[in-house]
Amino acid sequence: MVMNKEGTSGRLNTYLADIDRQAQEHFERLIEDMKQAQGITEQLKEESAIEWTGRMNNIRACAREIVNEEIIYA
Repeated sequence: MVMNKEGTSGRLNTYLADIDRQAQEHFERLIEDMKQAQGITEQLKEESAIEWTGRMNNIRACAREIVNEEIIYA
């Protein structure tokens, strides 16, 4: 059976969209889990926006590395 480009392309697009969805969901879950584990709250955001921003940037970077390792490059 010979596949045309559209069939292969359609399956690839579906696969990539699914991977993207999984990665985004995992990323968001990791961020929430890390925020809770580190006690990063809305109160901290109100009291010290600079500290909150720095800690959130760190969490996002860590979550991005985990998602890349577990989903993107797996």
